[in-house]
Amino acid sequence: MTGRPPHDPAPDSGTTTGADLHLDLPPDGPRRTALARALRDAVRSGRLAAGTRLPPYRSLAVDLGVARGAVSDAYAELVAEGWFTARQGSGTRVAEGAPVRPARPASGPAQAPRAHAYDLTQGKPDPASFPRGAWSASARRALAAAPDDAFGPGDPRGRPELRRALAEYLARARGVRTDAEHVVVCAGFANGLRLLAGLRPRDWAVEEYGLPFHHGILAAAGVRPHPVPLDGDGARTDALPARARTVLLTPAHQFPTGGPLLPARRTAAVEWARSTGGVILEDDYDGEFRYDRKPVGALQGLAPDQVVHAGSLSKSLSPALRLGWLVLPDALVGQVVAAKGLRESWTSAVDQLTFADFLDSGAYDRHVRRMRHRYRDRRDHLAATLARRAPQVRVTGIAAGLHAVLGLPPGTESAALAAARGAGLLLDGLSEYRHPAAEPLGSAQEGLVVGYAGLGDRGFAEAVEVLAGALGSMCSMTPRSN
Repeated sequence: MTGRPPHDPAPDSGTTTGADLHLDLPPDGPRRTALARALRDAVRSGRLAAGTRLPPYRSLAVDLGVARGAVSDAYAELVAEGWFTARQGSGTRVAEGAPVRPARPASGPAQAPRAHAYDLTQGKPDPASFPRGAWSASARRALAAAPDDAFGPGDPRGRPELRRALAEYLARARGVRTDAEHVVVCAGFANGLRLLAGLRPRDWAVEEYGLPFHHGILAAAGVRPHPVPLDGDGARTDALPARARTVLLTPAHQFPTGGPLLPARRTAAVEWARSTGGVILEDDYDGEFRYDRKPVGALQGLAPDQVVHAGSLSKSLSPALRLGWLVLPDALVGQVVAAKGLRESWTSAVDQLTFADFLDSGAYDRHVRRMRHRYRDRRDHLAATLARRAPQVRVTGIAAGLHAVLGLPPGTESAALAAARGAGLLLDGLSEYRHPAAEPLGSAQEGLVVGYAGLGDRGFAEAVEVLAGALGSMCSMTPRSN
């Protein structure tokens, strides 16, 4: 049989069209036979999945260095055998139901099934709520308007369009005092923390409770940590050590315990920085998400020359974007830009341009407001359910953020964690966030850290019922303290 397969589209006028298709052909022998065998093997092995469109036969002939007739005949043979289909306007495709050889199981121990039905770990926004339509619209506008230099090597400070948009947004929404020249775009907060850890003196003050991942970044950079005690009013900034020259704080919503840094303690932190020549690194990880009142402004607004304001999209949009920023005092801008070094750690210029449009169009404000309402309802539902079914467990901290700490009766954290995990819930105990260098007794607290943002509405409602049931049963067996 010769000629094109039935209904195959007309041959391309050039040789630069068509998808790439890798096939190994023997150096001699009939080309049509070898090509048909290679195509069957590609389908059997799963390399060509059902529905995959094959390259036009002229393009494949040029790629493989064979006659066009050999490709046309091989396609026609596989169409006749039922491996391929060919329809006008759709081209030649792998047929549905073509036999696929089962994949050989990987060597090594079998993978254990998932042990948890519900993931309540903190730090994850609802992935189903990502504003795909608005983000796609911003991406289209940003690409259409992008200057040619956006597709070149770029600037380690980040795209100027985004730095300008961020400076305007942070001034309006978070009370930050800055301009585009003091904004440096980075690949999330962790990237910014690594940069600063390599630049600042080794003695850092850190909050007694924090993210172990951040503790690890500082340790890897050789930082000597000095944990600062916490209470219900946030970090005890009156106890900042004199030898430290940098302090890492979460003023808007202490992570993970949930208290705000009260005004007097904000003032004490600024006075410490001014008197010692120190720097405050303000991790504003979820500053937009305050539910019981208007969000408190950034600490940076009190002392732009002493505070580095750091933020990212990990909580508000998605950690997959790898987009963050540092608002820097004048003395640190050049040092941070130089420390960024090779381009490989930079954030995609296309994502930066898209986010700049997302900010300018108001889409980011609309998304944050929408998620603020959703997460507030989630927190309220969690608190109400626990109050009804496990009254000895209390939701602590301010109404803010994407997680809550459940305060527990003394001596019950291990039992509560075991009960929750035994019921199919994945979550953490508060003790896992306490800095290993903190005082052994100090202000140790007991509780569970519950993320209420990552699940869908139905899954979250089910998870809360399971959690309340597990904690209610555990508390009923715990003697009340006198």
